[in-house]
Amino acid sequence: MVYFCRKNTNTVRAVINSKIKSMYIVNRGFISVKPKQAYIDWANQQDSEFQIYAENESTIYLIDEDFFDIEPIIERHFKAIVHSEIEAANDEVEVPSFDMATFNTWFSIEVGSTVVDLLDEGLSRE
Repeated sequence: MVYFCRKNTNTVRAVINSKIKSMYIVNRGFISVKPKQAYIDWANQQDSEFQIYAENESTIYLIDEDFFDIEPIIERHFKAIVHSEIEAANDEVEVPSFDMATFNTWFSIEVGSTVVDLLDEGLSRE
């Protein structure tokens, strides 16, 4: 597979099996959040019918694409992420107070600045 990007556009093209496929760069970065065992244990105690496993997929949160330091980005968004993750486990539970140390104990994160849309259909919000 060969990738090439046109200057001054948000389009990436890939040559796959001798066919050119357009892919679009989305003007967002991302925070990928994966639960650690501490969160899994807490969440599984909240609702016996809803279980989270270590193999569960990550949740991707879109952020500004232009950033230089990861720490300020995480500090700005970690409370909203915690709220979202806790509501996913049980929306009737009150969100406990969190600090960065607890966040880092409950979740592993990866941050990136490139998001590529592989589909031709437009994006939608829910």
